[in-house]
Amino acid sequence: MATLPAFTLSAAEVEISVENLTRGIAFTPLFIAAHSSDTHLFVTGETASTELQAMAEGGDISGLETVAAGASADMVSNPAGGLLMPAMTTSAMLTTTDGNTRLSLVAMLLPTNDGFVGLDSWTIPETPGSYMIYLNAYDAGTEANDEVRGSGVPGEAGMPVPPPLEALVGTDGTGVNATITNATIHIHPGNLGDDMLSGGMSDVQNTVQRWLNPVARVVVKVSE
Repeated sequence: MATLPAFTLSAAEVEISVENLTRGIAFTPLFIAAHSSDTHLFVTGETASTELQAMAEGGDISGLETVAAGASADMVSNPAGGLLMPAMTTSAMLTTTDGNTRLSLVAMLLPTNDGFVGLDSWTIPETPGSYMIYLNAYDAGTEANDEVRGSGVPGEAGMPVPPPLEALVGTDGTGVNATITNATIHIHPGNLGDDMLSGGMSDVQNTVQRWLNPVARVVVKVSE
């Protein structure tokens, strides 16, 4: 597949496929947007917006949808119709308008406190063809990675555990980290976990819900 995109200022018809490469991490509903070069859903090294925090801590993409709509972005929300489970792939068609030359994508990683998979302002190629991108996991820097169950409400400690993850995540962990060590968006250090489904320091299973980057593979097909 081609790997070096060319710049474009015109409209494009693109098919976007997202594959979850992890063994035990689920992606919350994906948000995909084509937008202008001066728009970002997130920027590494900067403080997360309240809209990104809501997505990274609780999987709520509504705030980012509002931000993108205000920037006249072309959008696709929740193409998988819910969680994108490990080893699964989802696809969506996106017709971009003139000037929306950059592609961004986000989804929360479960179970994590404020981890997310992200693509920031990737230039959509002008040349028709298929383009492959591997995505890393990021830490929003908004919540301590305590790795214990919680509500997922922004500002409240703990990881949300929606169906069907209840039986896959432990209970009664005492907590791994109690403080935020980096308050900006950065590459996620990964889950630590432990080998106890009840008690221990973490509610994350260290044999299943740890990962190494990349966590997702994206294929963008630009039509002629």
